[in-house]
Amino acid sequence: MLAQQLANGIFLGATYALFAAGYALIFGVLDILNLAHASIFMVAAFVCLTIVLAGFPLWLGFLVALVVAGLIGVILDRVAFAPLRRRNAGTLVPLISSIGFAIVVEAVIRGIYGVNDRQFPEAVRTAPPLSLGPVTFTLFDLAILGAALALMLVLAYVMRATKIGRDIRAVAEDRIAAALLGVDIEKTIALTFFIASALGGAAGVLVGLQYNSVTFDMGGRIELKGLAVIILGGMGSVTGAVLGGFILGVTETLAIVFVGSSWRDAVAFGVMFLILVLRPGGILGRRALRTA
Repeated sequence: MLAQQLANGIFLGATYALFAAGYALIFGVLDILNLAHASIFMVAAFVCLTIVLAGFPLWLGFLVALVVAGLIGVILDRVAFAPLRRRNAGTLVPLISSIGFAIVVEAVIRGIYGVNDRQFPEAVRTAPPLSLGPVTFTLFDLAILGAALALMLVLAYVMRATKIGRDIRAVAEDRIAAALLGVDIEKTIALTFFIASALGGAAGVLVGLQYNSVTFDMGGRIELKGLAVIILGGMGSVTGAVLGGFILGVTETLAIVFVGSSWRDAVAFGVMFLILVLRPGGILGRRALRTA
């Protein structure tokens, strides 16, 4: 039972980590919390579902959902953040602006799809169970974990070994100095929003598949946990957000074993509170993004 719950926690933590990485990336570059991230998470799940129901393969729906999520992220920046950035509006006003954008997006999706849960076709999710010692899982579980880990590895590579990653780290470190060195600030910020939103969109598709439930308010169920994860990992630390996501996922599933499902969230947030008492800056702290 314990080994099974640990495996379940890893599967769950992968989606938490993917969602929180997008949060952390934007915060690390702009020092703002993008509270429209959860709405993009939700839109991507609906995009993938729509494509699959139209008869196209899941992998195509997944890729299209990532691109659509990234483009919505760029639109979000141009509409909700860029005008305020030019006016030096601080951090609170963009936060409220992102909430307004999220409300509009959720209203549009609710108007198109309604309020009822929607499910992926059973043929998409059907997979034979596999066993590895005391742990039982499916190829579908492995595919979800593999997709999440692959995207996080791609993000790590982009941040460490490409010009885009170097530009993002430069803007995060000092926007003025980066501009003097020839970095296109607005283009880099737009790319940051594209990457972060695509990661959030990928998490939305994976969560929709994992629970076989896609609904207009699904982002609200993960938004608070995503915020908690980036605080636990260290505000602005992408690596910390990934570690925090896995810690939260494993803690939640172990809580089910030892104290029951009704105490799951209380135990998980209690453990995070204790960690933050010992390390107020989070597991890795903010500098990890800028030195990645």
